[in-house]
Amino acid sequence: MTTPTTGRPSALVTGASSGIGYELAVQFAEHGFDLIVAAEDAGITAAADKLRRDGGVQIHPVRVDLSTEQGVEELVSAVAATGRPLDALALNAGRGAGGAFVGGTDLRDELEVVDLNVRSTVHLAKRLLPGMVERGAGRVLFTSSIASTMPGPFQAVYNASKSFVQSFAEALRNELKDSGVTVTALMPGPTDTAFFDRAEMRDTRVGSGKKDDPAEVAAQGFAAMMRGDQTVTAGSLINKVQTAAGKIIPDKLKSEQHRLMAKPGSGD
Repeated sequence: MTTPTTGRPSALVTGASSGIGYELAVQFAEHGFDLIVAAEDAGITAAADKLRRDGGVQIHPVRVDLSTEQGVEELVSAVAATGRPLDALALNAGRGAGGAFVGGTDLRDELEVVDLNVRSTVHLAKRLLPGMVERGAGRVLFTSSIASTMPGPFQAVYNASKSFVQSFAEALRNELKDSGVTVTALMPGPTDTAFFDRAEMRDTRVGSGKKDDPAEVAAQGFAAMMRGDQTVTAGSLINKVQTAAGKIIPDKLKSEQHRLMAKPGSGD
């Protein structure tokens, strides 16, 4: 799908069919970026159609399962097929799996969390960052989470995966500090997306509680990326307080607090 140069910058957003990913795509479109948007579900086509109507930019939807190596390579090929360099990269795709690790979750689900949140993030970064570094320009946004700052009882693999993403993003930022490529970690709190339904966490205190607007989270993340900030704790003030407090509160206490929020049935 070779695309003629439009004079506009180009960006890739993963997990873009809904939630924070879609709203990030909206931000890019509103700021004049042509886009490649990717997700595993059929909703990516409808999302692309809406982005075209609202943004007046070129949108290439790619339906692909990024929890597989083949899916990641298909997306890399789709990017190459445009014939255009990426000016920005938003690695947002991710999922969770709620419940007790022993007896409460399925191994297949937990491994898919690792494959999507961790493995695909590394794979895509390894394949797409070299082009940015070679050109000496680019902006990268990793969607981490405030969950990265704490152990996550009843969400153990998800929190661990986001701790990886946070550490990975900050390490790359340091490695690339003289390259012209900036790396920003977006750290949202509970956000009003399909995340809690897919993770089967609607009956938890965190799943049934108040959530942030994904459009606000995405706007804050986009602005931080464009400024070249290291991290941004997006959403409500309580997220910022929680992140700051997490630097001094012992892990044992944070684990107990997370348990109260994520234990199945805690929202009843």
